[in-house]
Amino acid sequence: MKTWTHPGGKLRELGSESLTDAELLAILIGTGTKGKPAEKVAEEILNKFGSFKGMANQPLEKFLQFKGLGDRKIIKVAAAFEISKRIVNEVLKGYNKE
Repeated sequence: MKTWTHPGGKLRELGSESLTDAELLAILIGTGTKGKPAEKVAEEILNKFGSFKGMANQPLEKFLQFKGLGDRKIIKVAAAFEISKRIVNEVLKGYNKE
C-alpha cells in the first residue's frame, strides 16, 4: 500500500471518496506547524467538534485555539463550508420543484 506525504496525492490517485474527513480537512488547511502536520491539526479539530456538521456553525474564533490555524486557514475552511451549504440549498431547491 502506498503512503502519501499529503492527502492531495491520495486524492489525485484514488479520488476524493477514498479520503477520510481528516484528510479532506487537511487539504484545506494546507500546512501544519513544526512537528504537527496538517492531518494532525485536522484530526484535533474533528475530535473537538465531532464532525463537519459540528464544525459548521462554530464562530471562527473557536478555531484559533488550535495551534497551526490562523486567519487565512480558518477563512479557507469557512469558505468551503459556505460553498457546501450553497450546493445543498441549490439541490434542495431543485428537489422541491419536482
